[in-house]
Amino acid sequence: MTFGAGDRVRVSDRAHEGHHRTPSYVKGKRGRVERVFGRFTNPETRAYGADGLPEQVLYHVSFAQDELWPSVRRNGSDTACVDIFEHWLEAE
Repeated sequence: MTFGAGDRVRVSDRAHEGHHRTPSYVKGKRGRVERVFGRFTNPETRAYGADGLPEQVLYHVSFAQDELWPSVRRNGSDTACVDIFEHWLEAE
């Protein structure tokens, strides 16, 4: 599944042992793809000496800060952006 700029996504909330690049504070949260960076080797497998293939698409995803931290009072237009590989994203 490939996403495009403007697509709504949810970050998978699955358990993962070992190295991964997806911050726990965005797992299970909804965001919007801002940019598609392209394909890169997978750092989650490269960390253990593998070649990182097949390459994974990397996305720049924005999250409303009240989605990430609902109990903190913030400006309603504030966002946080995180780079997330496609295998962590689900269609919203």
